[in-house]
Amino acid sequence: MKYMKLGSKPDAFQADGSNVRFVATELATDVVVNVGDVKFYLHKFPLLSKSSRLKNLVSTINEDNNDEIDISDIPGGPAGFEICAKFCYGMIVTLNAYNVVTARCAAEYLEMHETVDKGNLIYKIEVFLNSSVFRSWKDSIIVLQTTKALLPWSEDLKVVSNCVDSIASKASIDSSEVEWSYTYNRKKLPSENGLDPHWNGVRKQQGVPKDWWVEDLCELELDLYKRVITAIKTKGRTSSEVIGEALKAYTYRRLPGFARGSVNEGGDVVKSRTLLETIVWLMPPDKGSVSCSFLLKLLRAACLLDCGEMSKKELVKRIGRQLEEASVPDLLIPALTGENTVYDVGMVLCIIEEFLVQENDGNHSRSQVSEELQDTKSPCIVAGTAKLAVSLLIDGYLAEIAKDPNLSLQKFIELAETISIAFRPVHDGLYRAIDMYLKEHPELTKSEKKKICGLMDCKKLSADACIHAVQNERLPLRVVVQVLFFEQMRASVTGVGAADQLPTSLGSFLPNLNGGSYRSSSKSAATTNTDDEWDVINSLKTVKLAAGKCAGSERSSGSSSDVHKISGGDDKAKGVILPKKILSKLLSGKAQGGENSSSSDTSESAVSVSINPEAGKSTPSRNVRHSVS
Repeated sequence: MKYMKLGSKPDAFQADGSNVRFVATELATDVVVNVGDVKFYLHKFPLLSKSSRLKNLVSTINEDNNDEIDISDIPGGPAGFEICAKFCYGMIVTLNAYNVVTARCAAEYLEMHETVDKGNLIYKIEVFLNSSVFRSWKDSIIVLQTTKALLPWSEDLKVVSNCVDSIASKASIDSSEVEWSYTYNRKKLPSENGLDPHWNGVRKQQGVPKDWWVEDLCELELDLYKRVITAIKTKGRTSSEVIGEALKAYTYRRLPGFARGSVNEGGDVVKSRTLLETIVWLMPPDKGSVSCSFLLKLLRAACLLDCGEMSKKELVKRIGRQLEEASVPDLLIPALTGENTVYDVGMVLCIIEEFLVQENDGNHSRSQVSEELQDTKSPCIVAGTAKLAVSLLIDGYLAEIAKDPNLSLQKFIELAETISIAFRPVHDGLYRAIDMYLKEHPELTKSEKKKICGLMDCKKLSADACIHAVQNERLPLRVVVQVLFFEQMRASVTGVGAADQLPTSLGSFLPNLNGGSYRSSSKSAATTNTDDEWDVINSLKTVKLAAGKCAGSERSSGSSSDVHKISGGDDKAKGVILPKKILSKLLSGKAQGGENSSSSDTSESAVSVSINPEAGKSTPSRNVRHSVS
């Protein structure tokens, strides 16, 4: 820390209690200066030779005042006046970053200019500020902090603006040119203390990071911090990422509970709200200047603190621009008090809509760029990658909010439909979310279950998801059969004998496709089967036809390897067990249709039928549930 010593005489100021100060000399004092509650017993001559104001005040003293003058409104109070008084006496005074502004404002109040005496206090303080304080990073920050208690004097004397400009200039220079101790809050690195285990005796010059000044500025109050960051942005030599990092560090340091997500608990809510809105206002406009995770935390805090709509809209706009970077926990914004849901789904919907609007606008603008100026990466590919990431994000978010028993079906479907099915190459995440919702909402009607299951495309389920789906009793029968059908079609495309993969017991449930019994059977069953059961039967018939066609084409090839494939089966198809609910309904429908069947055909043993008959020996019990949730 820089300092300046003034005067040469010993300090002769003494105290008598807490409210009396006097100079210990042989000469009797002849003037009393009242500064607030403190009385200073001093001599006129030293004071009048340096201060024009005191000279004028002393000239107005009369006998009724008992040689007392009052200057209770002096900036800096008793401490500021004492510094000026000691200077008038020629006593040793040490100026530093903590008291220089106090002395400067008090000297200005007392009018200690060069016109009164050459080399007066104001001149010496100005020399100290310009030659030492404003050239020092640490001292400039300390001085700036002390100016707040001395407003408006410090502002009128341009001490504040000079400090702000000094700090902004130093923060804006290239980090390679930083030669001073660039931070006093940072702990030393092990290599700087000689404790680095990899230190081989050669001390390497530590590079100064670009954000070296970030932590130091967190010491400033909000209004001063705002002025400094604005000045740094105005100079235009600091990257938006570094400014964003500074805002992030300041928020975590100065906003109580922000890191824990409980900003409305304790502290001054109005002050916290002002701080958050200021941070949003200071953020650089460039995409990526702050992380999407930080933006979502700000939005969550803005909702809890009931910030203005402008701040919320700005955050939603920024989040939508880089939503693909977010994670599911970031989106779990708690619902406001009074709402019946756990999370604020409406806010997430607004974010996704903003993302889609900006993506569409970006695609439109990129399509207008000439091919010669386009980058090697296609804009469509970039946009598709972002939408793919967001679709996976939404599916994960749906799985989390599906656990809320108060989440309406309409809200769930509305959120799921925000991203087109085309941007979901795999529907496992969506299936998991739907399954979670069905589990938490068992009261759904049949039509509601059909509606929510209609969100997913069974063709886009992985093999593992298919295995889970065909054993999932929460799904409608139509969905389960669709999964079976598309799994069979997938097996046929990969070269597996689909017809031979069909279980014989399942094939026996299907009507005779070539014989006349099909017509009579369907006629007799028409009066007893429900629409869902007919959908199941028709779907199974389609599976049988598709599988038979595939098997016939493979038999005609006559390849020995193909025969081996048919007999061996596909590993992914093994162990797919038909749910008891499906088989029981199919069996009941067949019995009502008038077909002859023995009791053994409708026994519980039919539950363990698998796609590969040989796999039934090692297939686990039907009671064992798969879970993707």
